[in-house]
Amino acid sequence: ADRAHLLVEALKHAFADRSNYLADPDFVDVPIDDLLDESIIQERAQLITDGVHPPSYYGTPNLVPNDAGTSHVSVVDPYGGAVAMTETINLSFGSLVGVDAYGFVLNNEMDDFTTVRGQPNAFGLMQSDRNLPEPGKRPLSSMSPTIVLDDNGEVFAVAGASGGPRIITGTMQALLNTMAGMDATPAVATPRLHHQWLPDVLYSEPGLMPLLSRRAARGDWNEVKLRRDVGNVQLIRRDPDGQGWQAASDPRKGGIPAGVD
Repeated sequence: ADRAHLLVEALKHAFADRSNYLADPDFVDVPIDDLLDESIIQERAQLITDGVHPPSYYGTPNLVPNDAGTSHVSVVDPYGGAVAMTETINLSFGSLVGVDAYGFVLNNEMDDFTTVRGQPNAFGLMQSDRNLPEPGKRPLSSMSPTIVLDDNGEVFAVAGASGGPRIITGTMQALLNTMAGMDATPAVATPRLHHQWLPDVLYSEPGLMPLLSRRAARGDWNEVKLRRDVGNVQLIRRDPDGQGWQAASDPRKGGIPAGVD
């Protein structure tokens, strides 16, 4: 429960910063150097306490459904090359408009912009004015294709997910499990949690609910809700002996990993 509390508090800060600072860098000044500055990261870490706080503690929003339109693939080859690739049309069947001559559906990625100031998007995310739509601008996305390298610069893990903002939390927790020593399959299958700052709700998969409910009873979290899945992760990690690979496709989505000799 203490580990879960630290994760939740870190996620609140991360999603507050996401809302307040991130957008297309061709249109706004994204303070990437400050966000990655070690001293600032340490200052942020000091803000995490044993207690919980109102949303305003983590940041002030600059006012401005289940995902089924996203897929991720993780690939490694025998030579150490790696690909993490996420594609999306956003919600189920995107804009609900198809191109008959070519057989594909147009996306509704405009919802990833701040289309209505002060209103959340389809995933409940609050967006700032930095993410207002403009010609040629990319909307803020939660897609997080990730390649982790070891100290020698070799590929250690390849991961990514589908699930809207739960891409971020699902990918992060699966990779944390992997770096803690878990094999690929349990690293992906282990129950996960999700908090995205606003709404001030902690979402928990069934396997974590008993543990989190006990802490919630102490008043540590404003609200805890059950959720069937927190992202759907596709993960490959190097074997501990360095001689091979382990792959896992999230059982939450019913996939299986595949390899070619």
